[in-house]
Amino acid sequence: MLSKIKYSAEIFKEDDQYVAICHELGVSSFGDDPRSAEEELKEAVALFIEECQRMGTLEEVLEEAGYHRSEEDPSKWVPREPVAVEKIEMTLSIR
Repeated sequence: MLSKIKYSAEIFKEDDQYVAICHELGVSSFGDDPRSAEEELKEAVALFIEECQRMGTLEEVLEEAGYHRSEEDPSKWVPREPVAVEKIEMTLSIR
């Protein structure tokens, strides 16, 4: 059975590389530009999913990562969605 999985990609510039991160699955990769970093992340996520399938742990891993099957289409795995996303700044006294 074919399944679909939804995940997000955040891309950051670090020195002369771009790093792409999928926080939901704890997978990351990098490239020379944002597009290549995203493509490398797609490959890394695919390999991660394949390995989980091979080990027979995919459903468990996805559920532990906060995923659930879509009610409309049980072949789709969707991540939990935040109610709010905020950037918070705090002042620290570091010794």
